Amino acid sequence: MTSDETTLDATAEIARDLIRFDTTNYGGGKSNGETDAAEYVVAKLEAMGLSPQVFDSEPGRTSVVARVEGRDSSKPGLVVHGHLDVVPADPANWTVDPFGGVVKDGMLWGRGAVDMKNMDAMMLTAVGDLLALGERPARDLVLGFLADEEAGGVLGSHFLVKNHPELFDGMGEAISEVGGYSTFIDGKRAYLLQTGEKALIWIKLIARGTAGHGSQMISANAVTRLAEAVAAIGRQEWPVALTQTTTELLSEVARILGVDPERTSPDELVLHTGTASGFIKGSLRVTTNPTVLTAGYKHNVIPDTAEALVDIRCMPGEEETVLAQVQELIGDDIEIVTLHTDIGLETEFGGPLVDSIVATLDRHDPGAPVLPYLLSGGTDNKALSLLGIKGYGFAPLRLPEEMDFPAMFHGVDERVPLEALTFGSRVLRDLLTNY
Repeated sequence: MTSDETTLDATAEIARDLIRFDTTNYGGGKSNGETDAAEYVVAKLEAMGLSPQVFDSEPGRTSVVARVEGRDSSKPGLVVHGHLDVVPADPANWTVDPFGGVVKDGMLWGRGAVDMKNMDAMMLTAVGDLLALGERPARDLVLGFLADEEAGGVLGSHFLVKNHPELFDGMGEAISEVGGYSTFIDGKRAYLLQTGEKALIWIKLIARGTAGHGSQMISANAVTRLAEAVAAIGRQEWPVALTQTTTELLSEVARILGVDPERTSPDELVLHTGTASGFIKGSLRVTTNPTVLTAGYKHNVIPDTAEALVDIRCMPGEEETVLAQVQELIGDDIEIVTLHTDIGLETEFGGPLVDSIVATLDRHDPGAPVLPYLLSGGTDNKALSLLGIKGYGFAPLRLPEEMDFPAMFHGVDERVPLEALTFGSRVLRDLLTNY
């Protein structure tokens, strides 16, 4: 234990403990599983006097759900959820053990520090502190600590929504990750509330050709065909396509900067959103990123097939149009197989929950504006929307200006400031007490 660790508050301690459970989700059904972390969460919930339920979609793929009775159960309830799985981390690329829960330089380091064991810890301490004081949240809560989010939630949120929808009876709204964090616009701190998510399409490209000896003249080379298709997709510059959310965001950024949004391009405005631009850039247009290549089995054998995985994120409702455009881009001789899709979401930046979030942040950071934004990725709110539950990204963190927060998601040396964890737990507790 370092000297830094002796001064950790409860939120940082829990986040550190959760990081030390290696819940790596490799995708494609391969995972270390979430069970050990889930059992840790269950013990914390039971110590609060709650009765958590455990659900295994497959052996080792564990989700935990607990209900908390509010002061007024006649109000539509709120789902507060996080996921327990994380993406892989190669220790060779990190300066610390990615699963060591290292504390140094005023930060907690490790895979899951921001995506999203930090929020899991904030949920536990915010609710735990409320109950320890003999208080109740303003309305009924469903706390979810879910499996498999990093592979689309098939074995987590979607499994629960499909097989146990009664868990969410009476719930009207939800909050989860990738929102509520701060950035700096023109030197002034502002918070981004996630009110929408792009749609998700994971596809596989299959190129076919003629198998043969590596020394032959083979014109129909599957690897060459695939490479050309991958390059075309990866280099495609998709046009700006604004939604209601991104239009409103850019208008607010322009107002803060004192410029005319009609005369300043979206890309120019985004450059002024500080480190958050790493997320916001991807929300302005379709993205098509090749991620995995597979072909061949021997140096001197030309394979007859080659495959690539591509991660497509498009605006809500434009899935079919974008797939047709991708097919046109790569040509009809490349087969497209759709492996997984998930819907896009867009929710208005207004209403009682949004108003309460804005007011809560203002109490803890007076004068800092709150802006809506469209997440270029996705969360388990997609699954909950199938039950009519409106989801927002709100895992509140007050961050230093120099911290490249988007780079922490799935990045090397993922870390979160200890002060941000304390701030987030305090803000979340305030919101749950009053909303």
